[in-house]
Amino acid sequence: MKLTFGRGLRVKPAMTGAILFCLLLIGGSVQAQPSVIKASLDSTQLLIGEQTLLHLEIATDKNSRLQLPYVQDTLMTGVEVLDISKPDTVDIGNNRIQIKYDYLITSFDSALYQLPPFQLIAGPDTFYSNELALKVSTFPVDTESGKYYDIKNVMNPPLVLADYIQFLLYILGVCILILILFYIFLRKKKQKPLFPFKKEEKSNVPPHVRAIQELDEIKTQKLWQRGSDKEYHSRISDVIRKYIEERFHVNALEMTSDQILRSTRGISEVDFVYNNLKQLLLSADLVKFAKYHPLPEEHELSMMNAYLFVNNTAPVTINEGNEKNEVNEKNE
Repeated sequence: MKLTFGRGLRVKPAMTGAILFCLLLIGGSVQAQPSVIKASLDSTQLLIGEQTLLHLEIATDKNSRLQLPYVQDTLMTGVEVLDISKPDTVDIGNNRIQIKYDYLITSFDSALYQLPPFQLIAGPDTFYSNELALKVSTFPVDTESGKYYDIKNVMNPPLVLADYIQFLLYILGVCILILILFYIFLRKKKQKPLFPFKKEEKSNVPPHVRAIQELDEIKTQKLWQRGSDKEYHSRISDVIRKYIEERFHVNALEMTSDQILRSTRGISEVDFVYNNLKQLLLSADLVKFAKYHPLPEEHELSMMNAYLFVNNTAPVTINEGNEKNEVNEKNE
């Protein structure tokens, strides 16, 4: 009987047994390696209350189903666990991984502790770490000097104002609230308004009279004669806009010149002086936005059109009829 492995290679029957034995040895060598768990301490000697790290290192196959050691808050009586780090996994080759994590431990009882081994379950197998010893010592006491002191009384902390600011603000707020409620009670009892301050009374001067007064003031200041063309036309425009808003209830102060002209187009009182209004508004826009410098005649024309617009759109009353005619004659 002959066995063939690959092309052109023939093996005699006498060699078959030896080859099969070698294959079995090789197959056994590539089987899963056992898991290993190792424990170590940063320091094996501590004073009471000191801390140290206990390291765990686990080497196992990648495909192993592991149940890692579980420690909650104590390793054993007298040795406490303060913190547990997250496992750190590293590939070490040959289908093996290494897992590392640490326990932060401490003790408050002096003794020599024989720490129990950690248990690792990998599939059906159980593995144990090496045992560790931890010595916890008390602080050395000087018994030779003979100086002993009694226990001190509890000390009062120093007064810090910042610790009481929140409380003081709370008391201040309560006091202010009490004063407000007391004030309301007194005002109600005396049947007086809560706010005794007088409201600003609106001026009884009619809009057209106020507009004429403001135009007179602008005229006496001679702004354009002193080179203040922009201020002169802006103030005339503002006076007319305010007058239109109060007289015709049009929001002229928030409108552009075109919007004002469109809004007042259908008002009967404005139709007669519509072109006068258009001239003074457009002239003001040119001076403000296009840096236009009008001629002296144009300055006078804007002021005259402002007077004409106010006088011809002002409401006519029996008492004011003669006065209005006198103003028109004066402007003419």
